[in-house]
Order: sequence, then structure tokens, then C-alpha cells
Amino acid sequence: MRLALFALALIATPAVAKPIDRTPRTVVMTAFLPEWDALVQSVEKPKTHRINGMTFLTGTMAGKPVLLMQSGVSMVNAAMNTQLVLDRFTVKRIVFSGIAGGVDPGLSIGDVIVPQDWAQYLEVSFARKNGDSWTVPEAVDANAPANWGMMFPRGVRMGNAAEPVQRHYRFGVDPALLDLAKRVAGDVTLERCAGKEAAACLPHDPKIVVGGTGVSAGVFADNAEFRDYLASAWKARVLDMESAAVAQVAYANEVPVIIFRSLSDLAGGDAGENQMVAFMALASVNSAHVVRAFVAALPN
Repeated sequence: MRLALFALALIATPAVAKPIDRTPRTVVMTAFLPEWDALVQSVEKPKTHRINGMTFLTGTMAGKPVLLMQSGVSMVNAAMNTQLVLDRFTVKRIVFSGIAGGVDPGLSIGDVIVPQDWAQYLEVSFARKNGDSWTVPEAVDANAPANWGMMFPRGVRMGNAAEPVQRHYRFGVDPALLDLAKRVAGDVTLERCAGKEAAACLPHDPKIVVGGTGVSAGVFADNAEFRDYLASAWKARVLDMESAAVAQVAYANEVPVIIFRSLSDLAGGDAGENQMVAFMALASVNSAHVVRAFVAALPN
């Protein structure tokens, strides 16, 4: 009987993930293939690891030990695979490189922004319509961003080993990494054109901006009115589909994180149709330029 119970316990016990690589590395994370393509040639002496159908590439970049990966598009993929890399590799810090939609009217396609914090704009309560007002199912914090119709921001309740559980509306990036990004920004030249196609060229010289808030959700946002709401209520400068999830997992694990995003479109603020398809390669390259310079400037 005891032997049978012991065997059953072994079957019911989940497998413990085994570390694959014990070298402390900077994770250079991208969301999808164009962002990966802009960086993969910069990984020297690459070694491929495959987990859950994903490719993790270890090697060096500018002489620094790195791991290049794709998080996958959208919030659940980003959270799941950020935790996966933390569990299976020895991670010193996370540096994200990718494209995004611009929210701040002062930003243009091709610009690279490095926000100081990230928020999940669809972590909300859906309120009931009550005449000309709304009835919210739970109390709204005084410091919560303003609502968009029935959607009332509610933040995320969580803590980590160093801090008690509390409600978060934003997760900050690492201050020391942000300071380094400010120093590096002045030394990087960004591209105006993607390849040799004139149609993929910008009429302006793109710039690098450090600071402000980025927002994320599992939404391809292309709506001018909602863009204005995010700028007003959240003070958002840029939006995407992964960064806030990565920042939250990094906070939970107390791992330093910083996120670089280059604008491929204006999230509904474009004069014509959305420009993401036309400029995602250029935006990927511009973000990669800044990230390479940043990794080179990191301490050993």
C-alpha cells in the first residue's frame, strides 16, 4: 500500500525546470520576428536552445554575455515567457527591444522612447450604466486614472519578496538602467529609411526620448479617440502589447528591466491608414541600434 502511494505521489509531482545555462546574462527580449531579425546578427558565438517550441540564443553582444529571445506577441505570451527565461537561465537584467504605437503627439514614427514606467490600461472594472452615470462594482482609488466610459482602471494587486501586496497602476523600470539609457541616447544615430525603398523613408530625422509612461494591453490599438484618452488619463507616450507584462514579471522576481520601443505607427493618430506594416522594419532597426549601444555600455 505504501509503495503504491509513493508511486502515486511521484506521478502527481510536477517536474522541476532544470537550469539550462548558468552564465549570468542580459536577456535581450523581442516580441516577434522583425525585432529579432534586427538583432540576431549582433549575437556572437551563438548557441541555440529550444524550449516549448521557442528559440533562445545565448552568446555575446559587444563582449557582454546575452540571451536573445522572442516573448511572443501580447500580454499572456510575454508574461509566460519572461517567467520561463527567468526560471531556466541565469538572468542579470532584461532589456526589451521592439516597436510600438505613438500616443504622445510630440513623438513621430521612427523615434525611440525609453519610458520610466509601464501600465496595463485594460486592467479595469466594467461598470453598469445607471442613468447618465456609472455604477462601479468596487471602490475606485482616488489616484486611479480617469475612466473611459464604462471602463474604470483598477490596477494590479501584487507584491514581491521585498514589498507587501499593494495596488499598482504602474511598474517602474530600473532607475540605474534608465540613467544609463540617458547617457547612451546622445551617441546613437537613428535611420530614416528601411532598406532602399523610398516609400519606407521618413521625412524627418528620428530622435531618442527617455522618460514618461508607456501602456500595454492585448489590443492592436488604432483609434484616435482612445489614443487621446490614454494621453490624458494615463499620461501615456507610447503603447504596445507586451511591455507592462514584462515589467510586472520583472518586479515580481526583483530583476532589473528596461524597455526600448521605436514607433512604427501612431495608434490611430496617423493622417491616413495605420503605418505599422510600412515602418515596422525601420522601427525594429532603430530600437536595435539603441539597444546595441546600451548593451555595449553596460558594466561587466
